[in-house]
Amino acid sequence: MRLTGRVWKFGDNIDTDVIIPARFLNVSDKATLARNCFADVRPDFRDGVAYGDIILAGSNFGCGSSREHAPWAIKESGIGLVIAKSFARIFYRNAFNIGLPLLESEGAWDLFSEGDRVTVDVGTGEMGKEGDDQKSLTAKAIPDFMMEIVQAGGLVEYIKENGSF
Repeated sequence: MRLTGRVWKFGDNIDTDVIIPARFLNVSDKATLARNCFADVRPDFRDGVAYGDIILAGSNFGCGSSREHAPWAIKESGIGLVIAKSFARIFYRNAFNIGLPLLESEGAWDLFSEGDRVTVDVGTGEMGKEGDDQKSLTAKAIPDFMMEIVQAGGLVEYIKENGSF
């Protein structure tokens, strides 16, 4: 799975209330969640994000509550991948459960800037800035069984296709 997208850069400790504000927690419509992703901190996100774009964040991305609304809002907004130094444990699991791939990388934060176009091989973790062979690195790869869940579209779809693990 290979994708190229524009980088949207966020800092450390981005919590689920920043990703999708609490006033939208009574919403189950994924399009509405997508329209309000980062509504309070990045109003430009809704109109600027394109299918396949990439979120690049610091440490502890997705901390806070355990709601699945946060990864759904990100995925439905068109984001194809989130790269961070580290993820909150429950967010990490929720993201894979809905088929949103995540990569952990210490070096990506320093290497890429807001707006850069980056190409990523999600399976291997290899990534580089488009048009600049000098700006590349490899992130921690996603385990094979978790990549199968992502490729199926999430855990429910994986179980429908395969019966179980």
